[in-house]
Amino acid sequence: MNSLLSKIHDVVGDGGLLTGDDVSSRSDSWPPVGGCRAKAIVRPASTQEVAAVMKLCFDENQTVVTHGGLTGLVHGATTTTNDIVISLERMRRLAPVDETNRTITVEAGVTLQSVHAAAEDSGLLFPLDLGARGSATIGGNISTNAGGNSVIRYGMVRDQVLGVEAVMADGTIISSLQSVIKNNTGYDLKQLFIGSEGTLGIVTRAVLRLRPRPRSRNTALVAVDDFEKLGQFLRVMDTALGGTLSAFEVMWNDFYSLIVGHSDSHGLPLAANHSYYVLVESTGSHEDIDRSRFQLALEEAFEAELIVDAAVAESQQQRNNLWAIRDDIEAMVKGLYPPMTFDVSLGIPGMASYAEEVRTKLVETWPEGRMVTFGHLGDGNIHLVITVGSLEPKAVKAVEDIVYGCLARHNGVISAEHGIGLEKRAYLHISRSPEEIALMHTLKQAMDPKNLLNPGKIFAQ
Repeated sequence: MNSLLSKIHDVVGDGGLLTGDDVSSRSDSWPPVGGCRAKAIVRPASTQEVAAVMKLCFDENQTVVTHGGLTGLVHGATTTTNDIVISLERMRRLAPVDETNRTITVEAGVTLQSVHAAAEDSGLLFPLDLGARGSATIGGNISTNAGGNSVIRYGMVRDQVLGVEAVMADGTIISSLQSVIKNNTGYDLKQLFIGSEGTLGIVTRAVLRLRPRPRSRNTALVAVDDFEKLGQFLRVMDTALGGTLSAFEVMWNDFYSLIVGHSDSHGLPLAANHSYYVLVESTGSHEDIDRSRFQLALEEAFEAELIVDAAVAESQQQRNNLWAIRDDIEAMVKGLYPPMTFDVSLGIPGMASYAEEVRTKLVETWPEGRMVTFGHLGDGNIHLVITVGSLEPKAVKAVEDIVYGCLARHNGVISAEHGIGLEKRAYLHISRSPEEIALMHTLKQAMDPKNLLNPGKIFAQ
């Protein structure tokens, strides 16, 4: 054990330092490809231990990559043989819910699902939700400004975080664990860490904003045969539901057919011959009134010929079954192996033409290639999952050039939820001006002058 690791061991103890096979047997990406290549994995148990480790690393010019739940899709936690990993897996403490302020303070290693459970036990809701809820950690959610299924009503993670505690590159602790919504005392420092992918500091604790738990939930899977009518349907539902629309998830036919065709467990709630499928959901405070309002909104859409079929969930189990179609990433990966995943944003009017343009260009080069499209259309975010039968670097680069080249022509954004990482940094210029990128470099230099925190992510240095 070298001198630095010996000093780190003195800080974190026997259970806090992994080396050798204990490192290489772990992955540092999803889907898992090969083992972690870092020198060591450090598992601190508190903010103070993170700070002490970072002080040692700063003095030794040691680069650090932070690991949470490793559910990101842009290689934002990938390591080299020069790095050490700081894993926050032992930092999983939750303070009791403050039911009056409707907040909860949690450590960064707490899973999203654990926060859901704590909020629910207090009759409240933490509205961030995504398919990887059982593995994804709050620290990772914050560092990537996660979105998920309820952005249309509650916003991104930025809107759910009231305060943050973070450790800087030199070990300084910035503790701004405020629990108030309105705080205009100078710069909003927590926003420097939210969405910065661990490149400006390591988030160790956060104060999360909770919301009233809905007393009603109405869900339907709806078929639409024309893309233009999707936007009209969204407007009808948003207006008719009076601000209670909480999800508007759209699946192109290619996605829906793939999922229901590869798993008998989903059944066939709607015939697989429609162009688009919408998982629409509202949450409210009065079960009977909200159900009636939801049904009337669907009837209005039927009468306007915006939708052609609908399956309305009549129980929690039926609701779970409908969401299981949207969340069945395992079946999607199995059907499109080996997959390339893309997470982009653009204006709703251009989505159909963008997806078709990408599909056309892919088939021109790979006639056997396949693509499925789905996403949170209500907030302008769609996902493309593509397979061309290879993940060789040349093939991946060619597909990326098509996806992002077409996106540039539609004035889109290359990352909606997962960040930039290594995967998208060559295309950052599509969504950010030279002046914006220069300012990002200025922030990085000011907050991490030795470039120790997650180096090479977001932009090459």
